[in-house]
Amino acid sequence: MIKNKEFKIGVASEIGRLKALLIHSPDSGLGKVVPSKAQDWLYEDIVHLDTMRAGEYDYYVKLLMYFLDQDKIKGRLAEIDAPENQRAFYKPDHPDFHSSNKVVELQCLLSDILADAEIRLKLVSSVCAIENCDYRLQQRLLGMDPHELAKIFISGSIDNEKMIFAPIPNLIFSRDIGIVINKHILINKPAKKARQRETLLARYIFFNHPLFKDYKDNIIELPETEQHFLRPGEDQTERTTLEGGDVMVISADHVIIGCSERTSASGANEAIKLLFANKVVKKVTVVKIPHKRDYMHIDTIFTQVKRNVWVLLGSLAITKAAVKEIEPISWFVDNRLKDQPEIIQFYADQKQPRRFKNLEELLDDISRNDLGSTEPTKFIYSGNNTFPFDAREQWTDSCNLLALKEGVVLGYDRNDKTLEAFKQSGFNVIKVADLLQQLESGTVTVESLTDTIILMPSSELSRARGGFHCMSLPVLREEIS
Repeated sequence: MIKNKEFKIGVASEIGRLKALLIHSPDSGLGKVVPSKAQDWLYEDIVHLDTMRAGEYDYYVKLLMYFLDQDKIKGRLAEIDAPENQRAFYKPDHPDFHSSNKVVELQCLLSDILADAEIRLKLVSSVCAIENCDYRLQQRLLGMDPHELAKIFISGSIDNEKMIFAPIPNLIFSRDIGIVINKHILINKPAKKARQRETLLARYIFFNHPLFKDYKDNIIELPETEQHFLRPGEDQTERTTLEGGDVMVISADHVIIGCSERTSASGANEAIKLLFANKVVKKVTVVKIPHKRDYMHIDTIFTQVKRNVWVLLGSLAITKAAVKEIEPISWFVDNRLKDQPEIIQFYADQKQPRRFKNLEELLDDISRNDLGSTEPTKFIYSGNNTFPFDAREQWTDSCNLLALKEGVVLGYDRNDKTLEAFKQSGFNVIKVADLLQQLESGTVTVESLTDTIILMPSSELSRARGGFHCMSLPVLREEIS
């Protein structure tokens, strides 16, 4: 069982040095997504699992370990990369798994709680009810080893062969199941049926795993709207849905919530009420973006790099006047303007909200007033703000970056025009394989890295339609001054 008497949670920014997070490594369920079910399971394409695991995600885990739990990897890179050990360090059911208390694997947490007979009975019953399993299968699952049962709940397969229910391939996007805001945990309500089991598993983990025992009273669950079951023809916009990609912790007092394809206005409203009622934050900004698959969550159109630097999609960030300045008015420009977000800021201690004209105005206000930046706010645009590269590279998550510490972010290697924009803004660009060798040799240290974007191989991971902001659930970050 994962144990850590000093385990703490606390996230008060998007850019404070990352100290602990929850992830889920690609499992066999991803290798069973078929074209006819891909979109039902929220995938745009089918992926090659071995390449995704050993050629891409493996780098992610090793990099996280160097930043968060270096003692478990420093000096071992050659051993870990040896042919006989490859595809082992990141696999939770392998003897050589890293077993870190800082880079925490969700499957391990699930295995831990399933060792308790009472929890196993409740969770098996709940999963079988959701998946319409027959009674004999339910009894068979109850008698299984906790580690094997955890794999089944995630992959949908017994012995990695016979499928008994659908996989949950989106669990690699761990941010969407919950968000840590200061010392509270907000459990989300996904919009799609394909993610229902993920939320159930997350709820059991947060309420039952010893790592979170000191925070049980700080767990916030979103209720459905009152008497929702009596509302005829309830559509997506009326349902209470909220996913983690639409929640950003800006500061100890301020959270952004997006209304998107996946997060409804009702979900945002319920979250605001609960955050204010529990005195979690003092200010919530709602950013309403078009309900399009192109955007999905707000973290697909902007993320933070430094307190005064943001990466974002220019076509959703600027006013009509600004568009006129940078390109001739045309049907294309007018079409872009139809997608402009609506931005409203709410306060716990006053009734009158504030409205912002565009994303750039909001992000500049955050940098100056929430984070105290004395430097001009800078914007790095997807595709270097050039059509069609802005839209192409936003689709492959050019704006979906994870800050390992302020100014050091992780992204995909395929977004060339966006990388040009980073270089023009004074950032170093380095491939993850090169950086790992430098960290191992000591020619570079985590502390010495500044203003750097680290590039991850992305031929398969990018097919899943999520970047590293999506693939991380930070539970502890250092406070920024």
